[in-house]
Amino acid sequence: MVEPKTQSESEWRAILTPQQFRILRQKGTEPPGTGKYEHHSGEGVYACAGCGTPLYKSNTKFKSGCGWPAFFDAIPGAVSRHEDRAHGMVRTEINCTACGGHLGHVFKGEGFSTPTDERHCVNSISLNFHEQ
Repeated sequence: MVEPKTQSESEWRAILTPQQFRILRQKGTEPPGTGKYEHHSGEGVYACAGCGTPLYKSNTKFKSGCGWPAFFDAIPGAVSRHEDRAHGMVRTEINCTACGGHLGHVFKGEGFSTPTDERHCVNSISLNFHEQ
């Protein structure tokens, strides 16, 4: 297992915008339909906005209609999963393995015609896109 990059809260606040800090470090969520990558297309890699680690290849992104960017798989080892019992439900939270930044949640068995039958529902603000 990769040891997450550690920064103090004040260091993260200096590195990130207030919106990025709220989502990546405080596990917030951007409102549906507001993120810049929901309808984005292009060939490249989506990286963690906190530490720059590549997380998702553009060929794993698909249109789910959920209001956030959706991916059916991550770059191996880049995204960690944790049980999330917040808000009176049990979900699977996804985080950047390198820095621990909150990305969103993963959902299984929704019937999307993807190779994994998973939907990684990711906050746009947690990502930066790099063309290839």
